[in-house]
Amino acid sequence: MNIPKYMSEYRNELIRKGYRQNTIKNYVSYVDVFLNHFNKTATEPIKINESQIKDYLRSFKEHNTQRSIHSAVKCFYKFVIRQPEKFKYIEYCKRNRKLPIVHSQEEIQRLISACTNLKHKAIISTMYACGLRVSEVVNLKIKDIDSSRMVINIKNAKGGKDRQVCLPKKLLELLRDYFKAYRPKEYLFNGQNSPQYSQRSIAQFLKHYSNEAHLNKRIYPHLIRHDSLTHLLEGGTDISVIQKLAGHQSIKTTMGYTHISNNIISQINSPLEQINL
Repeated sequence: MNIPKYMSEYRNELIRKGYRQNTIKNYVSYVDVFLNHFNKTATEPIKINESQIKDYLRSFKEHNTQRSIHSAVKCFYKFVIRQPEKFKYIEYCKRNRKLPIVHSQEEIQRLISACTNLKHKAIISTMYACGLRVSEVVNLKIKDIDSSRMVINIKNAKGGKDRQVCLPKKLLELLRDYFKAYRPKEYLFNGQNSPQYSQRSIAQFLKHYSNEAHLNKRIYPHLIRHDSLTHLLEGGTDISVIQKLAGHQSIKTTMGYTHISNNIISQINSPLEQINL
């Protein structure tokens, strides 16, 4: 089985169809492992039958991981092997829906107050103020900040879509201070030795400031987005507005934030309230 040849063709097809870099990297990696798994028992991918594919997918106990691998292999058979019918009777396993433990606004205040680096403070504040994905933050360019209309233009986000988010006055003032101090050239947040700040670096300094602020919760970049959207909902922002700000294709995704909103849950009238204790 000429795996490098298949991987090259698959990568080119994903690029041609406009898949994002991270997706291409993950899909090619998943299929590479998949083909190597069957390399000794099948001469070509077309020889791998449905039952073998199901057994392979079943070996991954984490449902969300299994779903990702399923998507990658399914696309490979559709785009490269031209055998989409192979997956006609291979259904996706159920998605694990784990609710994130979000921070309170007081905890976000402590996190931002712990920042001793102006650039770090500006990055965290931008993520929280606008509910941005970490990839969207590092891809922001100076020209995307429209202070005349008080909006930020998010270009080529998830799904290749553009959208606009609000630019709060406090954030604009902070970004102006940051700009005077760092003088970025093209991207709003440049790295120490690169034009763009890295997602890994953001994850690292978030953990550092979380420890400094004594936050006893797990923290990662995407959780700041969850914090922002949850706090918007708790503040009374209409769910359809949050959907547009978040860039969710389906309102069902946005509705998930009603399950992690502390205000909504804490305001439920328990039946115990009607009982005389």
